[in-house]
Amino acid sequence: MTAPESKVAAPVGGVDGVSLIGAERQRQIEAEGWTPEHDDEYLHGELIRAAVCYALEPGTPIREHTPPMWWPWTWSESWWKPTPDDRIRELVKAGALIAAEIDRLSRATGAAS
Repeated sequence: MTAPESKVAAPVGGVDGVSLIGAERQRQIEAEGWTPEHDDEYLHGELIRAAVCYALEPGTPIREHTPPMWWPWTWSESWWKPTPDDRIRELVKAGALIAAEIDRLSRATGAAS
């Protein structure tokens, strides 16, 4: 028996979401200095709170604040860098932050990535 044919359309420009998120996570590490060791310091949901802020649709009441009211209170307001005219970019940032949190949790529990 053969696998069913995929009905998923190729992404525009040939770059898929997983690749974009991986590239953004690498950029965060190399350009911003947000290394795994640095991420290990966030024990109170900071990475996920930041991801949620980027994932929320622009115009959502929670995003009316600068930074949004769910932004990690221990983080500088200057770290909030919304791109409301580029929804994909914001979702890529959210995805990279989620990936960082998954990796942090894996390291903390000794789980395999």
